[in-house]
Amino acid sequence: MTKAEFVNAIAEKGGYTKKDAEKALATVTAAITDVLATGDKITLVGFGTFEVRERQAKTGINPLTKKAIKIPAKKVPAFKAGSALKEAVAK
Repeated sequence: MTKAEFVNAIAEKGGYTKKDAEKALATVTAAITDVLATGDKITLVGFGTFEVRERQAKTGINPLTKKAIKIPAKKVPAFKAGSALKEAVAK
């Protein structure tokens, strides 16, 4: 599903105009991004949890040269689905 299709689905399901649905989606994604950028996590009961996880530094291999390279540690966004979401998908 593309962003445009998702906006249409929000508009239809919620009875909003496409413009209002797009604005709501942009607001939600911006808010989630802002919270994760500060290192906090967001828990939406029944839906899931958005959080930031730390990946350790590691050694990898460059597939072209076959030489070992160092991959630095970094923070990555993560999502863990809640039980209600898992059940809805499993049906």
